[in-house]
Amino acid sequence: MTTAALAPWADRHRKPDDAERARLIGKTVVLKTREISGPRPFACAKPQYKVTDYGPDMIFQGAFDEMQRADKRADPKALAASLGLTGSHIRTLETGCEIDIHFVDDTTAEIGLNDYVYTLKKR
Repeated sequence: MTTAALAPWADRHRKPDDAERARLIGKTVVLKTREISGPRPFACAKPQYKVTDYGPDMIFQGAFDEMQRADKRADPKALAASLGLTGSHIRTLETGCEIDIHFVDDTTAEIGLNDYVYTLKKR
């Protein structure tokens, strides 16, 4: 089941794409050995999984590092913590598709997509 919150990197002066968010909210994403099922762009026909530990600056495809380069006051560790991603190493599942999945804990994961962070809860 997915929920969404406005991402820290979203431009607060521009209206985000609520149609995409509405289409993805409440949908189920299932990680399987040979596929990820769910709505596009979460779905993936042939994932190439790799588990990696990223620093806070590198999660969400380096969005927090970019924010810090634009504004030295932007602290990647604090930004990650605001989303529940704490510590200096954040377990990430690279899928080889459009998305990487960052784990808050064993039952909660987050995916960054456009202006939103989508939260997945294990059932």
